[in-house]
Amino acid sequence: MLNHWPPLGTLRGFEAAARLGSFHKAAEELHLTQSAISQQIRSLEAYLEQPLFFRSGRSVALTDAGHDFLSTTQALLQQLAVGVRRLGQYRKPNQLVLNTTPTFARHWLLPRLADFRQQHPEVDLWIFSTDEVPDMASQTIDLAVRDDISSQAECSFKVLHADRLFPACHPRLLKQPREQRTTLHGEREMDWSHWAVEAGVDVGQQDQGLNFSDPGLLLDAVCTGLGIGLVSQLLSRQANADGLLAPLVEATIRGPSWAMLTHRDSEHDPLARSFTAWLLANLAG
Repeated sequence: MLNHWPPLGTLRGFEAAARLGSFHKAAEELHLTQSAISQQIRSLEAYLEQPLFFRSGRSVALTDAGHDFLSTTQALLQQLAVGVRRLGQYRKPNQLVLNTTPTFARHWLLPRLADFRQQHPEVDLWIFSTDEVPDMASQTIDLAVRDDISSQAECSFKVLHADRLFPACHPRLLKQPREQRTTLHGEREMDWSHWAVEAGVDVGQQDQGLNFSDPGLLLDAVCTGLGIGLVSQLLSRQANADGLLAPLVEATIRGPSWAMLTHRDSEHDPLARSFTAWLLANLAG
C-alpha cells in the first residue's frame, strides 16, 4: 500500500504529457527539457508500479491505467490551483473578515451593506457566513457576530443586542380564520413552547404544521404568507419596513442574544473599529 504522495512535479509533468500527447510539448509548456519530463514520468511509473504510457518511437499514448490516473490528477491539480488562488484574498490591503450566521447576513446585514460601503469605502469586507461557530484561534477571522457564540481564547467578547420575538404573519393572512392558518415551528427560542410559557397568549398556534431549523428560512416563510411564526424583531426590521409582516399581538418574548468576538490581533485595527462602530449604531436604530 502506498504510504506517501508522489512528488508534485511528477504529477504536473504527467498531466501535461497526457493532455498534450507528447513529452516534447509538455516540456515546452513547463519550460523543462524533454529528458526531464521523461525522467518525471519514469519516476512516477516506478512509484505507481505500472506503466502510464505506451511508447512507440517519439509518440506516446496513455494506457488504461494512465487514462484513469489522468482524471484524478487533473481534479487534484485544479483543486490545488483554486486553493492557491483563494489565498490571494489574505494579501488584500484593508481586508476585514467577518464571520456570521447565514440568517444574520441575509436578513440584517445585506439590506444595510450599501450604507456601510458608502460610509467606509476603504474597508474590503469579506463576509464568511457559516452555520457552525468558528474557531477564532485557528481560522483567519477578525470579527464574529452571532447568536450562538461564547467567549473564546485570544478574543474579546461583547454582547451586542438582546433580541425579542413576536408572533407574526403576512398581512393577507389576517383575513383568514385562525384555525385555517398553518403554524410554522422553529428551534431554540423560536419554538412555540417558549411562547406558551413566557407569554401565555393563544394566537391560534397549533402543535402540527411546518418545521424549520433555519430561523432565516422561517422568517422567509412567514413573509411569503405560508403561515404564522415566531420571528425576530432584529432580523425582521427590513421585512416590517417592506410591509411583509403583521404582528398577531403586541406581546413579545425574550429571544437570543447577539454577541461579537473580536480577535486580539484585530482589536486595535481601525478597520475593525470602523465596522464595530457602524454595527452598534445600526443595531440601536
